[in-house]
Amino acid sequence: MNGFPISEAQPIAHDAALPDQTDVVVVGGGIIGVMTAYFLAKRGRKVLLLEKGRIAGEQSSRNWGWVRQTGRDAAELPIMVEANRLWPQLQRDTNEDLGLTQSGLTYLGHTAKDVAEFEEFLPLARLNGVDSRMLSGAEVADMMPGASRRYAGALHTPSDYRAEPWVAVPRLAHAAVLAGAVIRESCAVRGLDLEQGRIAGVITEAGRVKADQVLVAGGAWSSLLLRRFGVKIPQLSVKNTVLATQPVENVYDGGAADHKLAFRRRRDGGYTLAPEGFHEFYIGPDALRHSIKFAAPLLRDPLGRAYWPASPKHFPDSWGQARHWSMDGISPFETSRILNPAPHAKSVSRMLSDFQELFPHLGPVKAQATWAGMIDVMPDVVPVVDEVPHLPGLWIGTGMSGHGFGIGPAFGRILADMMSGAEAGHDMSRFAFARFTDGSKLVMGPGM
Repeated sequence: MNGFPISEAQPIAHDAALPDQTDVVVVGGGIIGVMTAYFLAKRGRKVLLLEKGRIAGEQSSRNWGWVRQTGRDAAELPIMVEANRLWPQLQRDTNEDLGLTQSGLTYLGHTAKDVAEFEEFLPLARLNGVDSRMLSGAEVADMMPGASRRYAGALHTPSDYRAEPWVAVPRLAHAAVLAGAVIRESCAVRGLDLEQGRIAGVITEAGRVKADQVLVAGGAWSSLLLRRFGVKIPQLSVKNTVLATQPVENVYDGGAADHKLAFRRRRDGGYTLAPEGFHEFYIGPDALRHSIKFAAPLLRDPLGRAYWPASPKHFPDSWGQARHWSMDGISPFETSRILNPAPHAKSVSRMLSDFQELFPHLGPVKAQATWAGMIDVMPDVVPVVDEVPHLPGLWIGTGMSGHGFGIGPAFGRILADMMSGAEAGHDMSRFAFARFTDGSKLVMGPGM
C-alpha cells in the first residue's frame, strides 16, 4: 500500500468465480460491506461480496482515518464503544497490521462557547464509559507545545484510535475471505432480483446470483441502485477534500480539529489534513427531490459548503445520470468503477497554509498527495441500518454521513447478527428505514 486512496490502477485482488447461489449478497466493498461479510462468514453463512471497482476504492480509503468516540450521536455512541473494542480485537484475530494506534482524538475550542458546547458531551460519555475529558487552555498548550494558536480548551478522548484506511479495509477484506466469504472486485450489481415481492438475489454484469438476502452498502451509489427498484431513501452526497503531507516532525501524535483544520498523524510520519466544516455540494435531481428533508442540516451551517449547479458526468446525482437501465445492458455502476472527484484547489492551498500557520516551526510543509471523496449523507446525519419492511430480504447499511470508517466494525457485526435472526445488541430505532416516512420528528445528529 502506497499511502494513497485506492484507484483503478490497483491490481484486482479478489476475482472469485460467481456462485449460482449463496445465502447473502453484499453490494459494496467499503468498510460496512467488508465487515458485514466478515462477521457473516464467521457465523457460518455463505456470503458473496460484490464490488463494482476495488475494495475501499471510494470513501473507505478517502476518509480521515479517525476511529472516533468523541462527539458521537447519542444513539451511535454505544455502537462506537463496541467498535473501539473491536478494532484491536480484529487486529489480533486477523493477525493483520491495520495501522491502528491509540493516540487519542481532540476537539480544540477557540472560545468559551466552544468549550461549553464540548462539555455537553461529557455526561453522555460517562454514561457509556468513555474517558472523554476537558482540557484547559494550558493543558492544550502542553499537549501541542509547538502550536502558535492558543485555545480556550479542548475535548479530549485518550482511548480513541487512528488507523490507515487504505491499509485497514483491504486487509480486513482478506480476513473475510480467510473466514469463508467470497469476494469479487470489478463486478457491478446491475439490479435486484425480485420474486413475489421479496428478494431472490441480484443481477450482475457477470450473471445472476440467487440469494435470500441482499445488503446494499454502496455508499454514495446506494440511493441510485435502490430507487431503480422503488426503494427510496433521502440520501445525498457531499465532497470532502483531503491532503497528505510529506513526513514532518511529530507535532501531535493523535488527531485534532479546530474551526479551520482537522489533522491526524499517519504511520509514515506525515499528517492527513482536511478543512474542518467545509464540503462541496452538487445540485442534482435527488438534491431537489430531497431539499425539504435536508433543509435543517443546510440551514444549520449554510456557509459551511460550496454549492455547485451540477456535478461531473457519471456522478450518482448528475443531471445526465441514468435513473433507469436494462439489466442486460451497461449500468451506471459500470461507467464509473471508482468515483474519483477532483480535490477543491482552494482547500488544498488553504489547508497547507493553516497547518504551517499553526505549527510555524515546521517551516514549509509539502503535500505528498491530495484527493477527494463523496460522503453519503442522510438528513439527520446518521445512517440507515435496517431491513426494508415492504421488501423482505433487502437490507440497507448506508448514509454513514462521514462516520462510517471508525464505526464500521460494529455496524458490520450488528448487520450480520440481525440478518441471521439474532438481536442487534443495541437500540436500532434511530437508524430505521421508515423514520423519514412514518411522521417521526427529525432529530439532528452532531454533524460530520
